[in-house]
Amino acid sequence: MPRPFRYLIAVLAVAAGTACRINLPLEGLPYLFYIPFVMLAGFWAGVGPGILAAVLSMLTAEYLFVGSRFSFDGDLTQWRNNISFAIVSSLMAVVCAKLRGTLSRLNELNEDLEKQIELRIRERDQVWQLSPDMACTFDHAGRLRALSPAWQRTLGLPPQSLTGRVVTELMHPDDRASWTRALAGLREPATVEARLQGQSGEYHWLSWHIALQDELYYGAVRDITEFKAQQLVLEKTEEQLRQSQKMEAIGQLTGGLAHDFNNLLAGIMGSHDLMALRLKQGRTEGLERYLTMARSSVERAAALTHRLMAYARRQTLDPRPVDANALVQGMEELIRRTIGPHIRLETQLDPALWMTSCDPHQLDNALLNLSINARDAMPDGGTLSIRTANVSLGDDDYAELDLAPGDYLRIAVRDDGTGMTPDVARRAFDPFFTTKPLGMGTGLGLSMIYGFTQQSAGQTRIRSALGEGTTVEMYLPRFQGTSAAAPESTAAAVAPRQARGTILVVDDEETVRAVVVEALREVGYTTVEAGDAAGGLAILRSAQTLDALVSDVGLPGGMNGRQLADAAREQRPGMKALLITGYAQDAVIRDGQLPADLRVLTKPFTMDALRDQVDALMH
Repeated sequence: MPRPFRYLIAVLAVAAGTACRINLPLEGLPYLFYIPFVMLAGFWAGVGPGILAAVLSMLTAEYLFVGSRFSFDGDLTQWRNNISFAIVSSLMAVVCAKLRGTLSRLNELNEDLEKQIELRIRERDQVWQLSPDMACTFDHAGRLRALSPAWQRTLGLPPQSLTGRVVTELMHPDDRASWTRALAGLREPATVEARLQGQSGEYHWLSWHIALQDELYYGAVRDITEFKAQQLVLEKTEEQLRQSQKMEAIGQLTGGLAHDFNNLLAGIMGSHDLMALRLKQGRTEGLERYLTMARSSVERAAALTHRLMAYARRQTLDPRPVDANALVQGMEELIRRTIGPHIRLETQLDPALWMTSCDPHQLDNALLNLSINARDAMPDGGTLSIRTANVSLGDDDYAELDLAPGDYLRIAVRDDGTGMTPDVARRAFDPFFTTKPLGMGTGLGLSMIYGFTQQSAGQTRIRSALGEGTTVEMYLPRFQGTSAAAPESTAAAVAPRQARGTILVVDDEETVRAVVVEALREVGYTTVEAGDAAGGLAILRSAQTLDALVSDVGLPGGMNGRQLADAAREQRPGMKALLITGYAQDAVIRDGQLPADLRVLTKPFTMDALRDQVDALMH
């Protein structure tokens, strides 16, 4: 409002107050009717016009209503009252002007707030309308209250048709239980995956992010059907890759087996043919040489199968308490001779090393194999170190070592040779994988060590870098019992005795059964034969005199050799048994223990070993 008009309002306000006072028959109260008009002048016109109205009101009241009319002849007291009125009414005008300013600012703020609210509503409405993700609200009964237009774009169902419906009515039956569990006792926002049926009848995978507020559930929902399909394709691709890698490993394994066994079979077959030719010619000289050659090939084949079973964790172990420090010290001389004088051997053995439980012969073989690998990695010489230490593993070590928490001892064999690339280190435990020149290695050494530690409830890890050497760490579980000196070999402890008694021989392989029977008869035993467990069980239930059972573990018909031995002891208490096994240790040894009247012989075996075991069993 222009300034002159504002001051004009002040003058008119004073005139209005004067007119009211003149037209009302009142005595005294000369200032009363001016007060509201001064306040209105201050409120509508501002501070300056309000003060002007107060001063004009004072002068008009003095001139017309105080003392003599139409004069300013009031005494000092009257003028003091006049000035007091002017001051008070001016302050009231200022207050009113300030109030008007405050109200104006409040109105402006209110208008700005309304504009911002309107803007936010429009923005949220745009998001609600245009967002590809769905939004909804529903109550505790699962009844949908409000839905965004994206529901129609995703499911083909308009929001109006979904409003009021219960969510679980549209949900896949398999997802309803997980949905109910997720909403039960919901306090913090949670994410649930559930399928809803669209207009076409197909189910859509939806990811629901749900929050509870004011007894109402708010959901932000995203269609993840395509993601789920891609995930399924990825899983199938990964499975195909794993299958491909498995087939590649099997191909490498079978190729290596075929190569090695063909060489061994060629030696055996050649020796056999030469012996047959000599016998046909009536020449017997030199036959022992061919027998020795065939026997050597057989022993090499046996060693190869033992290594394969070690990798597959199927070898028959003889676990016992082992002092690893004493074992390493006992092998030092052999290792020094194996690695040669150009390589220095260092040992750092923990004097407080715990005992472990494992097969000491397999640990010997593992250390020797690692020493040979270290020697081959240091053709120009170097240092081979063997260290032992106690380690206690916690839950955090599981991811790295794949070992249950507990106490272990670690045997680390380190060389400062050529080292391995990451790719070679990853494949180092694969059977028949080797980087050595042809004829320098079978590729089974590390795989045998890996299988041995795994079967002993331990682990093997390789740490290597190209040009920085290699460290192979074997982790073996701590032995918690009381150590005892290893007993002497039974075969050596038992002196030869005259073979007497009747033995039941059960084996489904006719050739093996015939050889076992012939070997036992050669030393004086009486034998009874059966080709399967059912036949053996029938003989056990008969009146046939029997002193012991010799059975293969892998028998047809649903009953293995261990089960047959258990049945034999039930039928004939005190019956002793010798089980012959090629790999199935788990079927023979239960809970790591063997009964005193049960022995195990691993294939392949010599006839002397068979007779020694039976002789020890009988006596």
